[in-house]
Amino acid sequence: MTGASSDGWQAGSVLETSLSIVRWEWDQWLWLAVAGLLVCGAVAFVKRRLADRAAPRRVAVELVPSRRFEPSAEEIFRYGALLTRAAAAEPWWMPRQAKAVRVRLRADGTRPLSYRVEGPGAAVHLLRTSPYGQVRCERTAPVVRDKQRKYVVRAQFELRGGAGDRLRDVPLEPDPLQPLVDAVADLRVELGDLAEVCLDFQRAPGWRLKARRWQVLQAARQRERREAHRAARWVQQDYRDVEDSIGYHLSRLLTPGEAERRQHPHRRLMVPPAPRRVEREKALGKLADDAHLVCVQLMVRCASDTAGRAERRLRHIETALDVFAARTRFAWMGRVWGPIRWGPDRRPWRSVFDHRWRTGQMRPPRANWVHLEELAGLLKPPTVHCRLPVLASDVPTFRVGDPAVLLQGWHRGADGRWRLLATREEETLYELAVGKSGGGKTERALCQAVGAAHAGHGLAYVDPHGDSWRRAAPYLAHDAIMERIARIDLAVTGPRSLVGTWNPLGVDRGQPAHEVVGAVVDALAAALGWSDMTAPRAITIATKAVEALVAVNIAACRAQRPDCQATIFHVRPLLSDQAFREAVVARLDSEQAAWWQTSFAAIPADALPTVLNPLDRLAATPAVRAMLGSPVGAYDIRTAMDQRMVVWICPAGNGPTDRLVVALLVRDLLRAGLSRRELDERVRVPFRAYLDELISLDGAAGSSIAEILEQLRKFRVRVHGMTQLLQRLSPEVRASLMQNSSTLATTAGAVDAIRHVTNEWGDQVDPAEVTELDLYHHYISLTVDGRRVGPLQLRGPDLTETFRELARPRAVGALTRAADAQAQAKPLHQLTDIADKQRDKVLGFLTSTAPHVTARATTTTSSGPGEAASRPRRNR
Repeated sequence: MTGASSDGWQAGSVLETSLSIVRWEWDQWLWLAVAGLLVCGAVAFVKRRLADRAAPRRVAVELVPSRRFEPSAEEIFRYGALLTRAAAAEPWWMPRQAKAVRVRLRADGTRPLSYRVEGPGAAVHLLRTSPYGQVRCERTAPVVRDKQRKYVVRAQFELRGGAGDRLRDVPLEPDPLQPLVDAVADLRVELGDLAEVCLDFQRAPGWRLKARRWQVLQAARQRERREAHRAARWVQQDYRDVEDSIGYHLSRLLTPGEAERRQHPHRRLMVPPAPRRVEREKALGKLADDAHLVCVQLMVRCASDTAGRAERRLRHIETALDVFAARTRFAWMGRVWGPIRWGPDRRPWRSVFDHRWRTGQMRPPRANWVHLEELAGLLKPPTVHCRLPVLASDVPTFRVGDPAVLLQGWHRGADGRWRLLATREEETLYELAVGKSGGGKTERALCQAVGAAHAGHGLAYVDPHGDSWRRAAPYLAHDAIMERIARIDLAVTGPRSLVGTWNPLGVDRGQPAHEVVGAVVDALAAALGWSDMTAPRAITIATKAVEALVAVNIAACRAQRPDCQATIFHVRPLLSDQAFREAVVARLDSEQAAWWQTSFAAIPADALPTVLNPLDRLAATPAVRAMLGSPVGAYDIRTAMDQRMVVWICPAGNGPTDRLVVALLVRDLLRAGLSRRELDERVRVPFRAYLDELISLDGAAGSSIAEILEQLRKFRVRVHGMTQLLQRLSPEVRASLMQNSSTLATTAGAVDAIRHVTNEWGDQVDPAEVTELDLYHHYISLTVDGRRVGPLQLRGPDLTETFRELARPRAVGALTRAADAQAQAKPLHQLTDIADKQRDKVLGFLTSTAPHVTARATTTTSSGPGEAASRPRRNR
């Protein structure tokens, strides 16, 4: 009894103590509540201070993908796992809200969509690495410095749907970021537009995950119980309905033994349905597996200096996020009452949003749990399957008179506006345009040439057909261009037609003798197909003949008699007229004269027509004879280069004679370009050569064109080539163009012809798609700031549309007269008469001048017009 009494007394004492404590707590509940709040506030304050102190130590890297970036699903998953590990790199005592990694997608109109990753400073070694082999990780400032905008809107998104439901499995092709890129494609820098999407995530906490699972399972069981109760009520209702039916009572009367069952109704039992067993995996969904489960916080901020644009941008981004929507989706957090929206953009939530935005801290909504696979579309930069817009910062805009840019064509932006694109003049070295006849190649080149002329650049436009001059003349008829334009037009008919003059053998402008000899002989060899294997004797004869005539010209210039220079047509009298040859040889030095006295005498007569026949064809064409038969020519492409002149060259056609003239012109262009090596690189002004109908020019001077493409870049000579069929060009010219082209363009045409260009772009453009292009539309790839842009679809420029305000059709006559005057053009019959009398004039000079005056003329070096040039190259 004593033990039992003691136990009872102890139990009563414990109960009494407990009641006393409860009564005290009831009496002091206010003070206890205040103390609890103070403690919670102090803990929250300490945690926030610690988290805020970690914010300045955060680091950021920018992921810059290559044009061919195409990650696999495994690479994306590995990068997500790496970022999850980086989020937990802070010390153990750091509050969880600071242990997060942020993916920032930013667009401000200067770049389509930049991809930054920000994280704790302790994870810098993880953030600077990635499993993406085609991505550069560049360290950048952790804080984005930007100007203040007048209008700013904010939004935060939560996952709305079932707790275990997953986001949509978005395929990687097309790029999941494409809707987001399209949403920000029409941002305008001048309006202050800005859009940023920040995705913060961290590893899901274990205790919260367990609590969430318990909640989800309890909710599932409650649902099953409610369903079971609902089913039981329906069963009871159905049973009562059956008992009240006439059919039920008739069946009881007609069924034997029914009277006994009526006397004992309690024997009829109705078993309600039991609740179904809850399947854990099915109920939890994605929460069943905690591997790579993260909680996320998705925030968006848009700004602009123009009212309404930020709100519209936010709605576009919200629409872009619907690509991830399935049974669960990203939904805007807030409340809507009619026209009023309450959310992160309103006080007092605005300050909380801005604090998280600045510091990178996160407090995600309770339901924002996802697996890394669900975020695959956001865990990588834009890939090769993403169509990025062309912004003004990517490709410059053309403005008439701007010497820093070169016109390319019209491009339609994401906002529907057309913009005239351009490339930087210094970067546009060589261009190649391919496409069918009438597709817009020549028109685009003419627009470029007109724009370059108005910007003060020098150029030479070679057009075998001659139509380009009539097309471009109204837009070149300005005083500033008339002062520096010249025209060489060989497509003349009447005797009074004006023709420019050029002596390929002339040295009156100080041309080095060996360069003149090499240019003429190489041009003849290229046009006629000579080589050391096929025609070594023809090359030797031509070299020695030109070398001798240049020596005569040096002597004439030294004697202040440039009008007595020999021309290329004096090769025939030198080879076939003994008196003329003796007069020339008598004025050569001993070594040169020895060849004529010994080797030439041993050459059979039937070897000379190989050299003479092409020259006879040149002489048979009146316009060519008039131009090349003048002793002193005004055409000097080197002077045109240095003085930024505009030179229009129009051969008569594409025949054998015309190809020979073109060969001489193109080779002279190469000679002039190489001669600029004597100038300091800083004073070499750019000069552009436009070669239309490249097939015709290549047939005449293929090797010269290839050398120009390979050698003249450093001398600031740029080349633009236009052709219908790339495969018809010689292999060396085609290879040089494809290798060195800064700009590559094609219009519509045959698939076989287009495929040579589209192959350079990989699988980005289908040749069949190019064949369907509208007239004057191009696919084109550009080089801007050292990187390739495109291929883009452009609408070719048109002179009438682009330079409408510059057209001066009434001044075309004045332009033509100025161009002819600059080329010192004279009537055809007058130049023909000079050419006919030039042989006798040269012979008279040789016979009237004492031998000692010219004997050593070739040993001096000329430093200007009228003086002797350097000693010519010897061909042993």
